[in-house]
Amino acid sequence: MFKKMPGEESQRIVSTTPDTAVVFKPAVVTTPAFITLAVFVARLVAGLARTIWRHPVAVAVAVAPLALCWLYGWRAGLLLTVPPLTGLATWAVLDRTSFARLVGRRLLAWWRLVWIYRRLWQPVVIISGLGKHLQGRDYLPRLGKVTCTAWADLVTVRMLNGQTVKDWTDRADHLAHGFGAPSCRVSVLKAGRLLLTFPRHDPLADPLPALPIPDRTSVGPVEIGKQENGLPWRLKVHGTHILVAGATGAGKGSIIWSTIRGLLPAVQAGLVELWALDPKLMELSFGRDLFGPRYAATPEACADLLEQAVKVMQERAARFAGVQRSHTPTTQDPFILVIVDEVAFLTAYQADKHLRQRITAALATLTTQGRAVGIGVLAALQDPRKEVMNIRNLFPDKIALRLDESEQVDMVLGDGARDRGALADQISPDPAKGAGVGYVRLEASPDPIRVRAAYVSDDDIHAMVSAFARPRAFGIDGREAL
Repeated sequence: MFKKMPGEESQRIVSTTPDTAVVFKPAVVTTPAFITLAVFVARLVAGLARTIWRHPVAVAVAVAPLALCWLYGWRAGLLLTVPPLTGLATWAVLDRTSFARLVGRRLLAWWRLVWIYRRLWQPVVIISGLGKHLQGRDYLPRLGKVTCTAWADLVTVRMLNGQTVKDWTDRADHLAHGFGAPSCRVSVLKAGRLLLTFPRHDPLADPLPALPIPDRTSVGPVEIGKQENGLPWRLKVHGTHILVAGATGAGKGSIIWSTIRGLLPAVQAGLVELWALDPKLMELSFGRDLFGPRYAATPEACADLLEQAVKVMQERAARFAGVQRSHTPTTQDPFILVIVDEVAFLTAYQADKHLRQRITAALATLTTQGRAVGIGVLAALQDPRKEVMNIRNLFPDKIALRLDESEQVDMVLGDGARDRGALADQISPDPAKGAGVGYVRLEASPDPIRVRAAYVSDDDIHAMVSAFARPRAFGIDGREAL
């Protein structure tokens, strides 16, 4: 016990010994061996029960031969096991798709759950900072179900209390490298639960040839390529506006010409009109005869054509007011798709300030008021910066092809798109591998979708012109008539 000193003398005491931390050693209680064994057996039984519940097919395939050998001997077990295995092998050879869907992917999911994710789960989440090791105990996010698709593993995870989605998106690279995948994408299933997508291979690695011209008339959605999950990529053009951003050689022309190709039957039927602005005089000039008089190449002609589209929009709005709120394509009021290649040349790099203001004002008017009356804008550009394209937020649907910088991904697709897996800055510059590959962010969904557009060659364009170009009419003054 310390002797209580009067007054403030205790405050003037100077210790000559260094301060040392007080160490408290908790009492050690020895656990009986039978309790440890009982806990171990209980955990083993619970793990086996979960495995059987989650993967009944995989467990049955693995256990059935052993059980037959145990009950009836190895000869009887072999006799009873070989025919089913032969049948499964025959099924896999004759109908690989159905076998993979019903059996093969379930077995693969079980194997990858056991050998990849469950085996590596603790070290990966601890080292990446998603798990905590406190006072000798590991606090880990709960690993859920693993589902294998044709190209990726879908892993469900229950986050720790207090974690956010950003904690996981910031460590997507750690997770990808930890589990041996090329990338990892994080999406939200519901509160507290995430879906991690680990691709096993790239289904979009090979170029896609031009898709056949549809045999039926449709205003959209237009099939222009393939999604990463193997489904067709259908681009909605009627009732929206689309911004396509990508570096030189990223494949913007593939999206533009695939869209035109899918709309040709509707153009021939008079339900769609294509208005083309081609300030570079390179991309759209190949199919100039498809656009007829609604093709512009010089800045002055582009401004005039955009203002003409605004007049059509205003005239339709005056007729539709109080009558209808949405547009249905007809031969009297067809859907008009205004295609602008390299829109930044007209809105930012145009030297004539007056022309630049006219073009920007017309595009802003069309993108804010044109959807309801059947006028859409499909614009392509290379530089997505705000000072280059200050009306990019007026485009509901956006497509990011290969970009030069990671910051540009969020400029095009919106904040947080790259964290959700839109790695447009990592697309290969090799045309054979990366041309036409991009990420789509639709108005209705914040999650980006990886896609690849079909490549429309020069021969395909010439064939389109030969089959669908209309005869060009000229007026008395020699100019092409509208």
